[in-house]
Amino acid sequence: MDADVTESAGTPGDPDDSAAGEDRTPDAPPPGKASEPGDEATPAADKGEPTEEGEPRAAAPGGETRSGSGSGPGPASAESPEGGDGGSGLDITVKRKRHWLRWTALGASFVVLVAAGVGWWLYKKLDGNIRTDTSAAAELKAYEKERPVSVVHDAENILLIGSDSRAGDNRKYGRDDGGSQRSDTTILLHLAADRKSATAMSIPRDLMVNIPACHQADKTATKAQFAQFNWAFEMGGTACTIRTVEKMTGIRVDHHMVIDFNGFKDMVDAVHGVEVCLKKPVDDKDAHLKLDAGRHKLNGEQALGYVRARKSLGNGSDTDRMDRQQQFLGALVNKVQSNGVLLNPTRLYPVLDAATKALTTDPGLDSLKDLYDLVRGMRDVPTEKVQFLTVPRQPYHLDRNRDELVQPAADKLFKQLRDDKPVAVVPADKLKGDDRNDDKNPGSTDASGPSPTPTYSGNNAATDLCKQ
Repeated sequence: MDADVTESAGTPGDPDDSAAGEDRTPDAPPPGKASEPGDEATPAADKGEPTEEGEPRAAAPGGETRSGSGSGPGPASAESPEGGDGGSGLDITVKRKRHWLRWTALGASFVVLVAAGVGWWLYKKLDGNIRTDTSAAAELKAYEKERPVSVVHDAENILLIGSDSRAGDNRKYGRDDGGSQRSDTTILLHLAADRKSATAMSIPRDLMVNIPACHQADKTATKAQFAQFNWAFEMGGTACTIRTVEKMTGIRVDHHMVIDFNGFKDMVDAVHGVEVCLKKPVDDKDAHLKLDAGRHKLNGEQALGYVRARKSLGNGSDTDRMDRQQQFLGALVNKVQSNGVLLNPTRLYPVLDAATKALTTDPGLDSLKDLYDLVRGMRDVPTEKVQFLTVPRQPYHLDRNRDELVQPAADKLFKQLRDDKPVAVVPADKLKGDDRNDDKNPGSTDASGPSPTPTYSGNNAATDLCKQ
């Protein structure tokens, strides 16, 4: 008879259920058949437990649970998205994973915030180290009409002034004349528009030049005069020095930096010293320098004595001292580039900290971003293209202790830099006798290319001081 079939562990569920075919195990009876007599009975408690779909759930041997299938042996239906022990375990795993991901995200966010905070603090610290020379900017603005104009777009000319003020911490390097200062070292740095070369031209402090009328710190005006170059800085400060350089060269000075003794020392210490070689021992009490002959890695204090010494190294002339300064600066640039300092934040920070503490700049370079943009533009310049030379000069005819420009060689050099044209440098001993910068006709011409390139006595940053 067509009696109703009593639900049991082997009875299929609704026609739409998985027991209709897709989820049925191989041992399950076909639809419409009851369990075989040999099948094990399922405990009543399990038989009466409905699933989420209202379907009875059968317990397999070993405690495994199957939904909508016969009671024959077979794997548990853990893959079923519907209820059961397998689904509960999956839910717990997912919840734990989400919990872990939330904590990971929170931790990462915290680290990013801390790093951003530290980065911002370091940026503000370095930015705050830089001092701005607003008085020079105001003075130059007053004389704007008489200043030369820039000739080549994107080329830059920066005047670097090493101050020999003996005030404050610098007192131990000499007598303090009431806080007065003179420019111990002055370099006009020309950066090519394509940033493929940089030329640093030293200006002797004893060079006789025309100094324009300038305003002093007390607002009084000086008269125009023909005097030694470093008087300009003593009388009228940075603005007077810039105007003197522009009047002499016809080159527009775009920016300036003033660096003091202590700043120079700190920068050398920040790169862990610079190597030099001495042909003879030196003992200079004025320069605070005592070294044996041979190879030395100079720290900041020793480096300052090395570049300032005049009587105990070389022939005692200011010319020889400038050559030594140029060689040392070249070695310093090479040390920074070759050791990857510019690309390593942990090594770059001490250098930036020392440099920014030492600098007084015009408003156009008085932020860390401005300085970074400047350095970034130079970091790809090959060391052999970072060149150092001194303006062509000879002993002044009225006083052999002073210098004067050699013409037309000096004007030729000024024009090359003004027009952003190349110049070449070679060691003095490789120039012909009549081509040296301190002779009557300095500056030879390299005619190998389509446009002759003037060649001057000098060196580049790739020069090894211990192989000369």
